[in-house]
Amino acid sequence: MAGGMAIQGSTKDYGGNITMFVFVTCLVAATGGLIFGYDLGISGGVTSMDVFLKKFFPSVISMIVGGVVFLIGSAVNGAAVNVAMLIIGRILLGIGVGYANQSVPVYLSEMAPAKLRGALLMGFQLATTIGILPFFLPDTPNSLLERGHQEKGKVMLQKIRGSQQVEDEFQDLADASNAAKKIEHPWRNILQPQYRPQLTMAILIPFFQQLTGINVIMFYAPVLFKTLGFGDDASLMSAVITGLVNMFAAFVSMSTVDKLGRRVLFLQGGIQMLICQILVGVVLAMKFGVEGVGSMSKSSSYLVLILICAYVAAFAWSWGPLGWLVPSEIFPLEIRSAGQAISVSVNMFFTFIIAQAFLAMLCYMKFGLFFFFGGFVFIMTLFIFFFLPETKNVPIEEMNSVWKKHWFWGKYIPDDDVSGAGQRHSSSKVSNC
Repeated sequence: MAGGMAIQGSTKDYGGNITMFVFVTCLVAATGGLIFGYDLGISGGVTSMDVFLKKFFPSVISMIVGGVVFLIGSAVNGAAVNVAMLIIGRILLGIGVGYANQSVPVYLSEMAPAKLRGALLMGFQLATTIGILPFFLPDTPNSLLERGHQEKGKVMLQKIRGSQQVEDEFQDLADASNAAKKIEHPWRNILQPQYRPQLTMAILIPFFQQLTGINVIMFYAPVLFKTLGFGDDASLMSAVITGLVNMFAAFVSMSTVDKLGRRVLFLQGGIQMLICQILVGVVLAMKFGVEGVGSMSKSSSYLVLILICAYVAAFAWSWGPLGWLVPSEIFPLEIRSAGQAISVSVNMFFTFIIAQAFLAMLCYMKFGLFFFFGGFVFIMTLFIFFFLPETKNVPIEEMNSVWKKHWFWGKYIPDDDVSGAGQRHSSSKVSNC
């Protein structure tokens, strides 16, 4: 049976409600994405300014996405008087982005109840498109248990679930924590066969996320629109429009991810992005041809703008937020931090590669660049259809039962380990589909 046909079995329902405490803490944590969004948004506008290009890059644009101390990086960039300072500042900004991207999705996935985990974690993507700085974040129950604070962990769980009846969930968390403490080498253990499904997703999902071509649009939207004939001011305004589309589309994913599921959004978004990329490529081919010579009428330019907005919207309610959500919720506790670190590293590495290669690819491939990224969108949509099971409403501690029932990944999961690697065993065995 294909991955798209795998049937999700029964999972535990711990109950609990969405409390104001959970809402506020998840909202604050999600704002860690603001520095990521600000970094993306500010880069594209600045790099289209003639004064910037003449001063720093008289012949070619080279965007470096780096590092952790975002505030210092901002200060260095703001005071930049030469190329060296600009590069150092960009590296520091990237470090800050990478740090937040590693910890925030994991924090949200641990704090949120299973039925609302998708929507609450989508707040990270939403915040990426808007922006503020986290200032208050309580420890998650998982974190408290890992550090030996049993009572504090139980009190925190009761607080975030809005109920005193949390014994079952707390016991599962405690069992998972005890099992995790027995794992001495998470980076070595993550390579074991039983973690093969999660590791594959942690690598390929962020890889494919960057190969959608989204950062080409977000980094270079003003430059791209200027090239298409929108003019200096109009190109920047067009980039603002795509940014607004990106932000509002994030609300769509937040309201649907825990109802429709991850797979539906992945597949629908992939199909919509593929169609838009093909149409943009066709329009550009007709107007500019292989030689890249020609001009676009206003109607054609606006058509391209509409198609790009539709593409950005599809990404913003599918591969954008889900690229952070799914890797953060699929790993068992004992290797969760290592898994999320791998996912973020892959994401940032290919962000860097695409940013460096884009202009050269645009010069040589021209309109073919959209077909190039479209080809990857087609491949990754097939990958999701066949290999990603549905994970909505599944408690993190029981995620292995989902992989066990999958037609392909089930062979990697031990029969006595369907409630999470080394965690509490289920009383009933789950068969393969």
